[in-house]
Amino acid sequence: MSEQAFKVCFFFKRIFKLRVAEPPAEIKQLFDQFSENGTMSVDNLLKLMIYYQKEETAKKEDAQEIFHSLKHLNIFQRRVLRFDAFFRYLYSDHNRPLPNKVHHNMHSPLAHYFLYTGHNSYLTGNQLGSSYSSSKPIIEPLRRGVKSN
Repeated sequence: MSEQAFKVCFFFKRIFKLRVAEPPAEIKQLFDQFSENGTMSVDNLLKLMIYYQKEETAKKEDAQEIFHSLKHLNIFQRRVLRFDAFFRYLYSDHNRPLPNKVHHNMHSPLAHYFLYTGHNSYLTGNQLGSSYSSSKPIIEPLRRGVKSN
């Protein structure tokens, strides 16, 4: 936990402990496993992506792009990631659970696709008290151009 101090009544100093979400121990162990001397290089990150995250097609350029995306953070060290930057990477858009790429032929009319939606998508009221359903909550966003998956 970090601390922050404020002056009170010009004479006294009041110290507050700031609660910050600490990374789980498993994340620290993972970082230690794939880092050297408390820092992670591009090559170390690439090994983590291939062997731990099972991204067999990952290239050094992908790891370099992640490093480049973290440049604007104050916690980024030149050419290496420290633990704080690694932890931020794990929760960033560069570490998505599924790739953000369309892997189907998307040139057919919309009627040729199966739209996957949850059962709450059809409700017209709230989730607990509504017993009415309709296709309008699905149709209207599609007309506005929202893509469903």
